[in-house]
Amino acid sequence: MTGKSNTQPSIITLADLCKELKIAPVKARKLLRIKSKDKKAYPELAKGHISKTPWRWAKGSKAHTEAIKILSR
Repeated sequence: MTGKSNTQPSIITLADLCKELKIAPVKARKLLRIKSKDKKAYPELAKGHISKTPWRWAKGSKAHTEAIKILSR
């Protein structure tokens, strides 16, 4: 045994976040696309998302926090 723990950060998907915040996924994606272009206001969200890929974040990451901030308004 190597003693290493097999702990990976939990992944939060947009669907999970939408369910938690009670927001429609279509509206959430639209908001996130618009806000992710503002690199000064949301730097982690902007650099963490690649076009044409699903929205997902490591639980508790700065990008996850920024996404919650955007969708909670």
